[in-house]
Amino acid sequence: MESPRVPAVDPQSPAGYYPPAYTPEPTTKPPAWKRAGGLIIAAGLLLLKFGAKLKGLLLLLPKLKIFTTSASALVSVGAYALLYTWKFAVGLVLLLFVHEMGHVFQLRREGIKASAPMFIPFLGAVVAMKELPEDAAAEARVGLAGPVIGSLGALIPLAIYGLTGNELFQVLAYVGFFLNLFNLAPISPLDGGRIVAAIHPALWIVGLLALVGLTIVAPNPILILILILGGFESWRRWQHRRNPESEAYYRVSPSHRVITGVSYIVLAALLTLGMSGTFVERDI
Repeated sequence: MESPRVPAVDPQSPAGYYPPAYTPEPTTKPPAWKRAGGLIIAAGLLLLKFGAKLKGLLLLLPKLKIFTTSASALVSVGAYALLYTWKFAVGLVLLLFVHEMGHVFQLRREGIKASAPMFIPFLGAVVAMKELPEDAAAEARVGLAGPVIGSLGALIPLAIYGLTGNELFQVLAYVGFFLNLFNLAPISPLDGGRIVAAIHPALWIVGLLALVGLTIVAPNPILILILILGGFESWRRWQHRRNPESEAYYRVSPSHRVITGVSYIVLAALLTLGMSGTFVERDI
């Protein structure tokens, strides 16, 4: 995760998040990578051990009053603040909130009831759908809405950085662009897996192979978890692709496929440019 450089993306850190470059690590504490690595490994082992129950847990959490959006957001801020500064932690949770609200907004436009965002430390946030979209095109629109709105949200810290020169906001802008680009990976449960379903389901195989390669090169509990969940979901969908219901669900008009594909590629390109424009390399 030679000397660490900020804000380069480290595959050993959850979603590649970095603290502001100017925040020194207290000499009395162990290095940040050791603290982060220990927490991530512990969380990853627990998630892998109880992975079979994860889906049910995510569906149950929104129903418990104690786990409201604000409460789970505060818990996430506290968790991220253990590794980074509290200012960075607040900014990160706000970026996640904007991304998830993009999904909520589009779900409601599609006439689908959805829960409020639920934050899960080191895993991001989720929105629970109470029913399936009408078809793969609707699912793709919901999948695109999060990264689109989230990318617009990342422009806010970028604008603040331009006005103030405060590098904290440059780092937050970089993280915002990376967060939304990472979610475009063509594998469920990431947004990209929902989007490419309207282009061609075979792209799930491409996403799986790419993720397997990344996991081999840079093994990480979070990547392994996504690989396991994505593998099962992609296999389930692929097995049922010939069912009449599935064929109807994935029957998308050529125009919708083109629009979805172009939107997907353009958004990924813009986010890559955004990351390139906000990246700063320096020693700490």
